[in-house]
Amino acid sequence: MTEPLQTGATIGILGGGQLGRMLSVAAARLGFRTHVFEPGANPPAADVAHAVTTASYDDHSALTAFANACDVVTFEFENIPTEALDVVEAITPIRPGREALRISQDRLMEKTYLSDLGLQVAPFADVTDAATLEAAVAEIGTPAILKTRRFGYDGKGQLRLKGGEDLAATWAEMGGAPCVLEGFVDFTAEISVIAARSATGEVACFDPGENVHRDGILHTTTVPARISNAQRTDAVLLAGRVLNALDYVGVMGVELFVTPQGLIVNEIAPRVHNSGHWTQNGCTVDQFEQHIRAVAGWPLGDGQRYADVVMTNLIGNDMDRVPDLARARDTALHLYGKAEVKAGRKMGHVNQIIRG
Repeated sequence: MTEPLQTGATIGILGGGQLGRMLSVAAARLGFRTHVFEPGANPPAADVAHAVTTASYDDHSALTAFANACDVVTFEFENIPTEALDVVEAITPIRPGREALRISQDRLMEKTYLSDLGLQVAPFADVTDAATLEAAVAEIGTPAILKTRRFGYDGKGQLRLKGGEDLAATWAEMGGAPCVLEGFVDFTAEISVIAARSATGEVACFDPGENVHRDGILHTTTVPARISNAQRTDAVLLAGRVLNALDYVGVMGVELFVTPQGLIVNEIAPRVHNSGHWTQNGCTVDQFEQHIRAVAGWPLGDGQRYADVVMTNLIGNDMDRVPDLARARDTALHLYGKAEVKAGRKMGHVNQIIRG
């Protein structure tokens, strides 16, 4: 795909969760149709997408039909099987490209890649069995976090080591999955940059947001972050450096630790990101429209912030607060249409405009 997509074109989305839902809304505002591919029945994106294919990622005939129906394909989460991507890419372009997805699917590969770019990351070591876990702990020390190399998110697939643990039992608890041990980072703040890059190499970054997590799940993102102008500039330049190195097309979330020694990269996410939801009510062009613009070959929009915002995730029984939030001033609700409330499940988010 070399020419910008015309309105009426179809953008395929692998994954039908809330990110796919909000991407579909943004695409519709620009005159595009979306076609969602999702294994689970009745996903959040199904309410707003033009078309939905319900099939597993190993259903090659369904993937082939889906790819043939789309002008370009993107994705809303990282853990898509390689074989599924092979089927789709043989028929229609995938944006962002496969390299960013390959790197981000594996925490060890991601840490190594970022380190090779000359960026600071937490101390890390490959862990493949109890013996290598012991060696890694001896090298890195504790506290540390043991994470599965693949398929972890929202605090899942990780254990915090404080020292003195039975490491053989710890390894057994991980179920034999390949892991990476990450050393503890003494940070003053966690921030993230939502950055976008177009097919022509144009880069645009939103203001860094300051993140607070609870039980491994993002709780709030506040913009502006409480960082210096120099740190803000460094964070944006760092994100642009990652996007350019990957020849990336689309929106990426870059999570960083702010430390006295400088910015340390925690992880990258090659997609629209939870910590960028504040842009829906703080910018003229939000992260979802920015991503659609990029993958469609359009110019990027102006991501300049015009308001201070606090984004709060609504998780599980936080939905009980919705009636009060609906009455609150300067408060925008974004609910995902999920039928069942579960503990730890993201049900929506709320953006509150902060007036001086």
